[in-house]
Amino acid sequence: MTLPPKVTSRAFERLAEIGAAEQGKALRIAVEGGGCSGFQYEIALDDPRDDDLKLSDQGETVVIDSVSLPFLTDAVIDFSEELIGARFVIENPNATSSCGCGTSFSI
Repeated sequence: MTLPPKVTSRAFERLAEIGAAEQGKALRIAVEGGGCSGFQYEIALDDPRDDDLKLSDQGETVVIDSVSLPFLTDAVIDFSEELIGARFVIENPNATSSCGCGTSFSI
């Protein structure tokens, strides 16, 4: 059984703070080849597309394209705020290893 990614309330709250929906944008999570571990996450505000999986709450939306979706099965999309910075983070149970920055992984 393939479970879609989950988005935390913190991630949706951060999208609301930056006004993503007000700009007509959604947070796009994509997986592309590259990075130091084989795959890397691309995270950006983007226009939703018809074939995207849309995860919505609090008036905000996170979108994932159909090619990236299998790599993100049962992942958790969150927002982290620490002394060294704030960023969206992905906890991916499918990744067998990842780099120190958290944007590159292998399966």
